[in-house]
Amino acid sequence: MFQAGGKKNNSEQVGISLISKRSFYSSVVKRCLDLLISVLALVLLSPIILLSALAVLLSSGYPVIFTQDRLGYKGKVFRIYKFRSMVRNAEHTGSGVYSEEGDERVTKVGRILRATSIDELPQLLNIIKGDMSLIGPRPPLTYHPWPIEKYSKEQLHMFDVLPGITGWAQINGRKAVEWHKRIELNCWYADHVSFSLDCRILFTTFFKVLSRADNVNKGKTLDSDPH
Repeated sequence: MFQAGGKKNNSEQVGISLISKRSFYSSVVKRCLDLLISVLALVLLSPIILLSALAVLLSSGYPVIFTQDRLGYKGKVFRIYKFRSMVRNAEHTGSGVYSEEGDERVTKVGRILRATSIDELPQLLNIIKGDMSLIGPRPPLTYHPWPIEKYSKEQLHMFDVLPGITGWAQINGRKAVEWHKRIELNCWYADHVSFSLDCRILFTTFFKVLSRADNVNKGKTLDSDPH
């Protein structure tokens, strides 16, 4: 909407300015921060990473790193890295994709790694590779909660940003949130991504990890209908 003289009104100018700043942060600043923080974290946390790898190896053998196909930016499939916290071939035994409290497939070392979220540290390599960001929606499995072709147009919006190690849904219920609501939270983040929001998510995640809040599946969080 233009006023007389061809000038845009104040609200429209503010809107365009906010979109421009958000776009610059998402496309340039956020990636630079991801690389800087990830490299520093790998160096500073290298003793913990090496000890964790050794603990997995000595307690349950190879492989130390668990890899899995996940849906990433624009729905592209990539391989996510984690320290293996369950017995080998766990996805094909027991409750499948669900890991509930007391799940016998989780190893003794794995319980510690999961409780402290140390099992997620190998994803720093995913960030360096460009598959992920530090902050963003958690990347879902290729088949769970449902295949990419079953996502609605609105739900696909969550794939318009890089997936992250932690995100808006993780600090708003994490594993306790039903998948439709989780995707709704992810889409909200995609619309509001900013430096201040990412800082808020990062610091809240830190305290959530320390308190182990919402870190265990209490039951299934998926209805049969994708929409």
